[in-house]
Amino acid sequence: MPLQTYILVVRNTADAKIQIGSLGALLFKRGYYAYVGSAKRNLEARIRRHLRKEKKLHWHIDYLLSASSVSVETVLLLDAPECTVARLLSEHFPCVERFGASDCRCNSHLFFAERPSFENALRSSNLIFKHLEC
Repeated sequence: MPLQTYILVVRNTADAKIQIGSLGALLFKRGYYAYVGSAKRNLEARIRRHLRKEKKLHWHIDYLLSASSVSVETVLLLDAPECTVARLLSEHFPCVERFGASDCRCNSHLFFAERPSFENALRSSNLIFKHLEC
């Protein structure tokens, strides 16, 4: 079964210091974040879990999404490896160091933009994606 990659486009409506598991308390500026993740199976269940506010905090993204100022704006699905997508976004956007990348060699899987311009970067790199209806 192929690995399925997704991007959660997340909006943070206020500057906020948020405790992110073992990474500690990090400052998240107001703006937009793109979190790159993947699932070997049950992609829909993984995304539904991300969209719930009430859940056991396990992954870095769980901590971020539990903050009151944070919400998922859209979900993009891609047919490209997770780390390939993360590396591509790192060429265009600043990252939150080590976020979501504890099991790979990437610097991060979370990227920041003042405006939601992640789709433009994907298009300019010829990555094909589609929106998931939530």
